[in-house]
Amino acid sequence: MTARIERVVTSGVFELDGGSWEVDNNVWIVGDDTEVIVIDAGHEAAPILAAVGGRTVKAIVCTHAHNDHVNAAAQVAEATGAPILVHPDEAPLWQMTYPDRAPDGALAHGQVITVAGTDLTVLHTPGHAPGACCLHAPELGALFSGDTLFQGGPGATGRSYSDFPTIVESIRDTLLTLPSETVVHTGHGDDTTIAAEAPPRAGVARPGALSRRVRPRVLGSRPSRASPSRRWRRGRPATGSPRPGSRRPPRGQGSPCRGPGRTGSAGRWRRPGRAARGSPRAGRPAATSGTSSPRGRRARRARSSGGA
Repeated sequence: MTARIERVVTSGVFELDGGSWEVDNNVWIVGDDTEVIVIDAGHEAAPILAAVGGRTVKAIVCTHAHNDHVNAAAQVAEATGAPILVHPDEAPLWQMTYPDRAPDGALAHGQVITVAGTDLTVLHTPGHAPGACCLHAPELGALFSGDTLFQGGPGATGRSYSDFPTIVESIRDTLLTLPSETVVHTGHGDDTTIAAEAPPRAGVARPGALSRRVRPRVLGSRPSRASPSRRWRRGRPATGSPRPGSRRPPRGQGSPCRGPGRTGSAGRWRRPGRAARGSPRAGRPAATSGTSSPRGRRARRARSSGGA
């Protein structure tokens, strides 16, 4: 019997760098009526074990070691006797969840895992995490991408142990070379295809080109480097954005964290000491109602003397 793909959705909290986010994770079960592998045993063991039933679990494969992808791995392994497989470069992240338990085996690029007569090839795709891996099953026309590739673009790279140029290189050089009809089963959310995520023009290699396809999500990408809030052209900010290194104050008032001179009459951004157009210069008192400047008085005297 040909292997089939089953999805179990588990819910829990992803924690890293002092932050926490409630997320839904896709747990993928690949196999037949006799044996399966579990990909990313996240959050809760009970629904995973219920889906497995009486079948033999040959391996628990972790695409990476963020806690939301491995929280249930030890419990599922204990219940089934299956080995947990993680790429060695995930050791720092793995130890955040399991400081006293090592994985049972290692994943390596090009390694083949066979279940129910179907081969799944391990693809090392660092970027979202240093040891992030995907599994490609050509016979099933499927790729299990973990958090490397989503519907809309790359996975997040704004946290520890992640790197944006690296994930773009992994997607470009390893994943986008797969058959375009390959269905991408992601770690969170809906499926996509390689064709849907490929750049519109062949050969696009720079990170900005791929990042234009990114949409923000809880565990998807951070705002792309090509978005208006981050697009800096030759040192100049995008239209409507503050200068690099500055923070926009609350609308209608100056920032309480900045000294005087940061904002002008219309909220314009100015260097310290630069007054807004029409406002008094720093250090000079403003003219009060009913008074005029010396220059204005001289002009009026000149006009009156010329008309006498």
